Amino acid sequence: MTKTEFLTKTDQFLNKHFSGESIHYRQVISIILPILVDQAFIICLSLLNTAMISSSGVAAVAAVNMVDSLNIFLVNVLIAVATGGTVVVAQYKGSGNDAMVSKAAANSLTSVFLLAFVISAAVGVFHTPTLNLLFGKADAEVFENAKVYLLGSCLSYCGIGTVEAVCGALRGVGETKSSLRLSLAMNLCYVVLNFVFITILHMGVFGMVISLNIARYVGAGYSIYYLLKGDTTVHFKVKDALQISTSMLKRIFFVGIPFAAEQMFFNGGKILTQTFIVQLGVYAMDINAICNSLAGLFQIPANALILTTVTVVGQCMGRRDIQDARKFIRSFLWLSSLSFAVTMLLIMPFIRPLLTLFHPPEAVVPTIIQIMWITTLANIPVWSISFLTPAALRAAGDSKFTSISSMLTMWLLRVVLGYVLGIVLSFGIVGVWVAMICEWGVRGLIFLLRFHGDKWYQHHLIDN
Repeated sequence: MTKTEFLTKTDQFLNKHFSGESIHYRQVISIILPILVDQAFIICLSLLNTAMISSSGVAAVAAVNMVDSLNIFLVNVLIAVATGGTVVVAQYKGSGNDAMVSKAAANSLTSVFLLAFVISAAVGVFHTPTLNLLFGKADAEVFENAKVYLLGSCLSYCGIGTVEAVCGALRGVGETKSSLRLSLAMNLCYVVLNFVFITILHMGVFGMVISLNIARYVGAGYSIYYLLKGDTTVHFKVKDALQISTSMLKRIFFVGIPFAAEQMFFNGGKILTQTFIVQLGVYAMDINAICNSLAGLFQIPANALILTTVTVVGQCMGRRDIQDARKFIRSFLWLSSLSFAVTMLLIMPFIRPLLTLFHPPEAVVPTIIQIMWITTLANIPVWSISFLTPAALRAAGDSKFTSISSMLTMWLLRVVLGYVLGIVLSFGIVGVWVAMICEWGVRGLIFLLRFHGDKWYQHHLIDN
């Protein structure tokens, strides 16, 4: 096959599967590539940060992982509301209403910031009873490190909330390069400061807290500055952020609140699962932390596709182009599953060298490798239908169904089955991970059935 023939067939293939009536595959690629780079940097920098804090000892790793389960729970509530803003912005962008794009972005920023402030204050006041309730059985050294990390983390919520709201709005209009620029500024700042405070100055968890706050507020400041410069189609206006529109908030919260409730129950289940792991001891906590970090490597392309799906499907729904929305969802689903097969082949042969980054005790290495093989093989058939499909449905405004389904499967399957397999039947940390994978499969089948029906696209989120 000549080069010209290859390029022609490639163009025909991409045009068939990744072009629609109003979105060409080149536009889709221009959206996904910056998001892919962003996700790769975030995951790789997270790996580096975990590796750096591991030099401070097993107790430090356990504390950070333990509190991060709570941090993820709370920050995902902010991301959920920001996602509501992304969907509304994307639909207004698709309908061609630029004035409402600006108002939606501004109101999303305001609502996320105010919510972050309330959550931060609540965590600051109730941090000790919260830790006692969730992780009171942890070792004393782990508990003290956890207290420092939780207090420091809650101070940074307004910063990360601002960045997520701005990046969400930019992704909604398809400006993923700008979103990448802001995300990289924050995350590179974080890893550099961690190197200084943890590796050089040996400040442990306290050094991580300092880095986290500086990086997130630098990112927030840069995000606001970027919007005010006006080099974006969002056309941000300060008066729109100060004059909150009730009707606009209803649209944002129509998607954001069910998603936020889902995140609270979903991550609440993960926190409860974390309490099972605490009972299994500090080594189990260390295994869980390392496996979570490694699992993120395999999910980089798929997570990028999820964020792309929200933008593309949101814009399709803004034009009420159901056929295009269906086509893109199907294409993204099989591409996401294919990406897991590729990342497994690329990463698993090097799993042992990767583990050296975390300095794990030799006794836990076989368990980590066992969990990673189980997870990477299961990712191919079930991860995408479980996570990408609901993102697509949510972009169409079908937020209540996706949220209720996710909450039910989490609590009825992952939490209960995790306890039975991990604690009652003594499969330990492996049992907890197997329960999680089973929940992915059931949840994914529910969402696929919904997608093949007609109800998911019958919501009218905006006025054209």
